[in-house]
Amino acid sequence: MLSRYFHLIPLFLFSALLSAQPTSWTADNGNGTFTNPLFYDEFSDPDIIRVGDDYYLAGTTMHTVPGLVILHSKDLVNWENISYCFDRFDFPEDRFALKNHQEIYGQGIWAPCIRYANGKFYVFSNINGKGLQCYTSEKIEGPWKHHNLQGNIYDLAVHFDDDGKVYAIHGYGTVKCTELKPDMSGPIEGTERVIIPEGNGVGEGHHMYKINGMYYLISTDYSPNGRTLCSRAKNIWGPYETRVIQADETYGYHGVARTTVPRGTRYRIGEDGTKFGTAPASPDATGCDNAHQGGIVQAKNGTWWALLMQDFHSIGRTVCLMPITWEDGWPMIGLKGNLGRAPRTYMKPDQCMTSAQMEDAQPIHAPYNRDEDFNGKQLGRIWQWNHNPDDKMWCLKGGRLRLNTVPAEQLMWARNTLTQRVIGPKSIATVELYVKGMKDGDVCGLGNINLPCSWIGVVKEGKDFSLRCFEQLTNDTVFAPIDLSSNGKIYLRCIGDYDNNQAQYAYSTDGKEFIALGRMMPLQYQLITFQGSRHALFAYNIKGKNGGFAEFDNFSVNEPMADRSKNIPIGKTIRIINKATKQPAIALKHGLLHDTFNRDKSELTQFRVIDCEQGHVTLQCLDGRYIKVYGNGLPGDVRFTTDPKEAEVFLWQDYLGHDFMLLSLKNHKYLGKSPTTGSSYSLDFNGPDPARRNGAVFEWEEVE
Repeated sequence: MLSRYFHLIPLFLFSALLSAQPTSWTADNGNGTFTNPLFYDEFSDPDIIRVGDDYYLAGTTMHTVPGLVILHSKDLVNWENISYCFDRFDFPEDRFALKNHQEIYGQGIWAPCIRYANGKFYVFSNINGKGLQCYTSEKIEGPWKHHNLQGNIYDLAVHFDDDGKVYAIHGYGTVKCTELKPDMSGPIEGTERVIIPEGNGVGEGHHMYKINGMYYLISTDYSPNGRTLCSRAKNIWGPYETRVIQADETYGYHGVARTTVPRGTRYRIGEDGTKFGTAPASPDATGCDNAHQGGIVQAKNGTWWALLMQDFHSIGRTVCLMPITWEDGWPMIGLKGNLGRAPRTYMKPDQCMTSAQMEDAQPIHAPYNRDEDFNGKQLGRIWQWNHNPDDKMWCLKGGRLRLNTVPAEQLMWARNTLTQRVIGPKSIATVELYVKGMKDGDVCGLGNINLPCSWIGVVKEGKDFSLRCFEQLTNDTVFAPIDLSSNGKIYLRCIGDYDNNQAQYAYSTDGKEFIALGRMMPLQYQLITFQGSRHALFAYNIKGKNGGFAEFDNFSVNEPMADRSKNIPIGKTIRIINKATKQPAIALKHGLLHDTFNRDKSELTQFRVIDCEQGHVTLQCLDGRYIKVYGNGLPGDVRFTTDPKEAEVFLWQDYLGHDFMLLSLKNHKYLGKSPTTGSSYSLDFNGPDPARRNGAVFEWEEVE
């Protein structure tokens, strides 16, 4: 039913909304479609609500502050950072401030639940060692009031029921329900009960909804692999029946090597990185890297959507927007005919809005402004401190960020380190560093807060400066000669290729010519700090004293792949190379779409991509025939027609670069060819495998 809507939106509205090509990743393609992930940077444990015409998304922030981020949207695709629930942890223990070798890496505050009830916004979350926390406000922008409910309730769902009672659903495997006091002063003693016993395959990360009188609990599980589940009951106390509603959707991304520590040990943050372990990942296994935990929401037009996170390489965890199809009373993720999987590119939820409504729609934009000139009175919303900062030791002064150096032996122990998430698939972060205020033993620069960490920066020993690049994984430091005696200014850069999990540091003395320092470093994914890679501006002293200061200016992030407006080769003639068979597709004279076996370059391997607007295309062989799918699309049913009105219309699935898939809106399956059976092309693939070699993912090459 949704497919008919793409004809309703005048094209001039799309061009008006996309007034300029994006310079930072946004999921909105500007043609009525979106491409996952919603954000190409980390946003963990998403929970979603709609209040009137507004959507609000809350996510995990772990040990960084300000904490508990909230984004706002009008269309579920374009988002903006609108609030944090708190500026800093209001607990006195040293571990929240990275003092005296105490830390909360991999802990902090996580897995929030956002709700709106009684004229208030509520955000529930857990702080390790402190129990359940709740933040309330009458306005989403705040100010927020903190309630410490304590208790052993975490990774929870909260439901405000029709009778005024408030329930918390929590636990892994054995799922429990506990009633909360309406004033948020704590759980009601004696109310905790098991509502789903162990043995039903239910995991954690719960999200509770009451829809048409039925209670629906959305959960995730990671054992033995990631998947999303729904449990439903007529009463909140059960009994519940459970189904898997989503599994195996990796969008063609496989897991990567993960940083590990010896079993039964607690990692020491400043440890020699060569002592790390590495857990290799199979390129063919979904593991827990597929989309899993998150919430669901009903859009303004009545359609339902899931926002699930996906473990996404060294970036961390990202968010994907997935359509929901209700079947037999179950909210199945995906489209009719292909339930459990979801397109990477699909029509926006607001696609069926009228022209008048579209004029009021949210403009296409990225959720954050990543660039920072430090000229304002406050830091931009993108920035977060690594643990609580010491506000006496930093300031914005003269259009720069000044960080006073404090004692630390290594980057991960350095207080007042200012961070922002890296963004993929590729990006280049550059900052100006001023070093005249440095003293003996000071270390200042641009780093990557991850495990293992790394940095490029300036070290002062006595009166001498040296430029260094440190990589914790190898415990290596690379030196470069540098003369900073004239203006005391240097440009530092991190060049990240995050889809391929690698990064390179570089420096410049004039801001124009950059010189690489250190090797192209491998980046890993890890569940020790439960955060992905983060750019870090840092200053510390390795001689155990308060030293001088460093100043930073003009931090910028360039994203060379943010503009995807030309990713679909509209009007071009291309060859379609199957990434599994490594062969071009050919329009056999016998009438079938098949593969060549000798790299045939005749016109039968050349296809013109014909624009049907809003990401929809048909494919015409240069001999004049159009691809047409017959019957159920089984092998051999992908054939041809000379009538353009009978041509199969595909929704182009953008996999960036020249990789793509072709989704039929008729049966919601993908075009593909088995790499092993020898069968001809079919239209019965559910989606890509993690390594993109099951025969459903292609790359295109233009024919000159």
